[in-house]
Amino acid sequence: MASSSDVTSSADHTPENPESGSVPEVSEPTGGPARRGRVRARRAAVMAVPATLVAGALAVLTAEGALGVQFAISGMPFTVTATELNGTGFEQFGGLDTMAPGSPNEGDTGGQVLITTSAIKNATLTKLCQSVDLGGTNLLITAGSGAQKVTASDLTTDSTELSGDASFNNIEIGNDASTLTKAGVKGPIGVFSQQADTVRIANLRQTNYATTAGVFKLPGLKLGFSSKGC
Repeated sequence: MASSSDVTSSADHTPENPESGSVPEVSEPTGGPARRGRVRARRAAVMAVPATLVAGALAVLTAEGALGVQFAISGMPFTVTATELNGTGFEQFGGLDTMAPGSPNEGDTGGQVLITTSAIKNATLTKLCQSVDLGGTNLLITAGSGAQKVTASDLTTDSTELSGDASFNNIEIGNDASTLTKAGVKGPIGVFSQQADTVRIANLRQTNYATTAGVFKLPGLKLGFSSKGC
């Protein structure tokens, strides 16, 4: 998670180049130059990672190494909202998530989604809502609406969009993602990142493709189907 501006990990999803950090040459398939261009765009994508309330810096992403998510994503985005998120130990960096081979959700993406991974060592969320559009109906999950808040440890989210009102304590912007220390997650070497001791985001809203947590406690959990999402 990140700032109130727009933001946009997964392990070993990008082909490795053992000889150097440069983008490898891709042989042109029968599909022609258009296909080749899409492959190269995924391997060297320009990403924006915001700082606080305004856009921070841009970095060329060559995602190699261990990121937050360790599984093939479904390719179906889901919405997450909370009236407030508070976290200690915050990190954020860019990456690629990959769908299972042959997924019907690939579209023209080649099965890869450009995302921003946000990692929080310990987090609390108030009035959590999560919804997945199933086409005509939504799978809806809510929790933490009462006196008890949702709590999570070693939380990571892979997002393509994020908004809210954010504040950070002792933030560091421009770190190499392989050197991060605040949340215990390391990104690939050479990738732009940021980290902070604490983060607070009011009116959080995310479009996510993956979430992981060591422990996730959801008091007052409710699951059902609804005509409306979060």
